[in-house]
Amino acid sequence: MPKITVLPHPEICPEGTEFETAPGVSIADALLDHHVDIEHACGKVAACTTCHCIVRKGYNSLPPAGDNEEDLLDRAWGLTPVSRLSCQAIVQNEDLTVEIPKYSINYAKEGK
Repeated sequence: MPKITVLPHPEICPEGTEFETAPGVSIADALLDHHVDIEHACGKVAACTTCHCIVRKGYNSLPPAGDNEEDLLDRAWGLTPVSRLSCQAIVQNEDLTVEIPKYSINYAKEGK
């Protein structure tokens, strides 16, 4: 089974973590299943950018992003060439290293 390494994030995962997950699940589901409480304001249906993550290792193993995901990513804070919406990035058979950006744009959480 592939391993996901989560880099430290000051609020969500201060120590970082590593775990194995089954291929075929989204990065968001794998994170949530292993108590890494990544934001997912739209319920993981690719309608926001709160689950934006940066795939530092294993990016090319993921299926390509669709047009909707690409359009949404253009609005994400801290966008990089290896950014994905974790709800849309499906784990394959390769290990991944994931960074959760310091900020996300979550209008519901911010009371707007």
